[in-house]
Amino acid sequence: MVKRLFDIVFASLALVMLAPVFLLAAIAIRVTSPGPVLYQARRTGRAGAEFIMHKFRTMHVVQKSQSVITGTHDARIFPVGRILRATKIDELPQLINVLMGQMSIVGPRPEDSAIVEKHYGPLGEETLQIRPGLASYGSLYNYTHGHLLLDDAEPEASYVNQLLPIKLALEVVYVRNRSLATDARIIIRTTFTIVAIAFGKGSFAEPSEIEEARQLLNSASNHGIRSTMASQIPDPEREMNVSGRRY
Repeated sequence: MVKRLFDIVFASLALVMLAPVFLLAAIAIRVTSPGPVLYQARRTGRAGAEFIMHKFRTMHVVQKSQSVITGTHDARIFPVGRILRATKIDELPQLINVLMGQMSIVGPRPEDSAIVEKHYGPLGEETLQIRPGLASYGSLYNYTHGHLLLDDAEPEASYVNQLLPIKLALEVVYVRNRSLATDARIIIRTTFTIVAIAFGKGSFAEPSEIEEARQLLNSASNHGIRSTMASQIPDPEREMNVSGRRY
């Protein structure tokens, strides 16, 4: 109940305070790329319920079916869209999803429903116990390190086999240790990371939660769980450059 009240108050205030940003983003999208301002993505939320997640559109509208995973140098992204992705402004419309009760400010990032259906094992399913969120351990890791695990030639395959496992393991770490204090730390870390990247910071140490996430992946592998969760575990204690990070 307290977390839900926090979500409502935080999202309401943020929508009011960020109204000028919403307006500028909408204008920039309309004048640089034909098509709607918002992108509606089908996602899987708490208890497996599907919902429509709102984002500012950052890619050109294409007619043919293409990968739901965006590569680092994906040609579909237009220049303004790339800026919106880098600053996470494209995610701000999800504050509406928060007010609707479909999402929380902090929680596991909601995944494309097709990927959930095909690739979620026991660890992935554990993340569906609570509302998905705007910010999380997994989203932070993806923002600062994810590009190193993606192959532009096969973005979806590399995402599913290499990035998704560690992301979901990090989300499970949150689910098992969640608290209001943890939520506050994630919000602060997310804010500082976005600002740091905007001012040119190029390298980030791996998060402290990564070791617990790796232990979860190793445990899943040792028990022979049918899941992509243990397909590849990134090397520990690396410092990585994010100048070419996945947008």
